[in-house]
Amino acid sequence: MVVLKGIPSVLSPELLYALAKMGHGDEIVLADANFPTSSICACGPKEIRADALCNLYAGLGIPKLLEAILKLLPLDTYVPHAAAVMDLVDSDKRRGLAVPVWVTYSDLLTETGTRTPIETVERFAFYERAKKAFAVVATGETALYGNLILKKGVIPAELLQ
Repeated sequence: MVVLKGIPSVLSPELLYALAKMGHGDEIVLADANFPTSSICACGPKEIRADALCNLYAGLGIPKLLEAILKLLPLDTYVPHAAAVMDLVDSDKRRGLAVPVWVTYSDLLTETGTRTPIETVERFAFYERAKKAFAVVATGETALYGNLILKKGVIPAELLQ
């Protein structure tokens, strides 16, 4: 747990360090409870745990974590999509599965000034993209299709302190 002024307490020191080390264009995955985080991270990304097994927050959900991250992380404004979710598989599309958590993500992104829509990425393409991410954060998010990728942007020099 982080106990500093202005830093949301849900952001662990390990996650803060990863966010600070990321450069423009680097991506971070906020993974739901079903995501194969350890397998994906065997290919290179840093694994950060924020799930029930390793975290005092008993399975931190992605919306709360996203809200905290967006207070610190600038999103990329030079790309068509600064955020991406895993698209539904065909059988879930056919049965009309709703994914209300995507609306929550979109609302949080809009509140922080993101002007681009969330991209949907085919399941296996999402896994491949996750393998190239800077880090993958395992969360306790239980919403189906709750995975989210964020692309880091830049902070203009005049806004740096």
